Amino acid sequence: MLKRIVQACFLIVGGTLGIFLLPELFTVINLSDIPLINNPYMTAIFGAIIFYILTFWAVEYVVNFVKWFEDSLVKAPVTDLLFGSLGLIIGLFVAYLFGIPFNQMEIPIVNTVIPILLTLLLGYLGFQVGFKKRDELVNLFGTANRGKKKGTEDDLDEEGVKTLKILDTSVIIDGRIADICQTGFLEGIVVIPQFVLEELQHIADSSDVLKRNRGRRGLDILNRIQKELPVEVQIYEGDFEEIQEVDSKLVKLAKLTNGIVVTNDFNLNKVCDLQGVQVLNINDLANAVKPVVLPGEELKVQVIKDGKEHNQGIAYLDDGTMIVVEEGRNYIGKYIDVLVTSVLQTSAGRMIFAKPKQLEKAL
Repeated sequence: MLKRIVQACFLIVGGTLGIFLLPELFTVINLSDIPLINNPYMTAIFGAIIFYILTFWAVEYVVNFVKWFEDSLVKAPVTDLLFGSLGLIIGLFVAYLFGIPFNQMEIPIVNTVIPILLTLLLGYLGFQVGFKKRDELVNLFGTANRGKKKGTEDDLDEEGVKTLKILDTSVIIDGRIADICQTGFLEGIVVIPQFVLEELQHIADSSDVLKRNRGRRGLDILNRIQKELPVEVQIYEGDFEEIQEVDSKLVKLAKLTNGIVVTNDFNLNKVCDLQGVQVLNINDLANAVKPVVLPGEELKVQVIKDGKEHNQGIAYLDDGTMIVVEEGRNYIGKYIDVLVTSVLQTSAGRMIFAKPKQLEKAL
């Protein structure tokens, strides 16, 4: 269908150019005196035939270019297209206003060339300004809307429900996000970007068995979230082709939509904090609901291996929290009572430091 449309455009352009240009050519080659040839109908037909012959060579290039341009527009985020087009329209309007005085001049070059140059230059500048300032414009409109919604508690609730929660690859593969959604703690719209799906599919197609299993697990988790859980799920079809890293794309998407990134990646957590993007780390949630352990409390643990430092032993709680037992290397394989000396809590997890109770008594 597209090929036929391109051929029709070639015929129309050829017929139009034939009407305006072929009479001059007939004059040069002394055929202007032949009425059968030198008339608008025949020149239009000749021009259309010439351009139709050209289509056999050029139509494939034009069709490929149109398809490439179409794919680029489809993949581009809506905000990029919207603000880029708005900037282009404003630039063309300004170029028209500036071009009016030059159009009224009687100098041939000035009244034709300068308006064209102004149109090209200001149109390009308008598009670039609108495209590159889209983040600031989105934030400006978002701030204005939030200011209007501060009236009642119902409005605040409505805004909270519409908050976008953007999932990254690691939190999908982890799988706990499905249980969190099922309990109802994660409200709003769950957004799964297309580039995250592509990364999951790439992992699921890996030749490495472990990676392949992790990717398939992630796809199963997404299927469960979308079909079985009472949450609204949306697929974000856009992409940021100028950005290579998936994490950077997530941060960019969160900025554009004023959304919240949901992750368990410690590094992505830090990047979001540095760039002022809201982030929910499910490791923080898991640590928050773990039983509280305070310095001075007594625990019964099994030392299972030695630690990195001299005479250290390593033990674990039932929830997987690691306990570093000072002077615990001699108790490997044994159950002992330990006293908690300190607790280190980070987004990467929680670590407990303790000493054997027998050692404390001896001291």
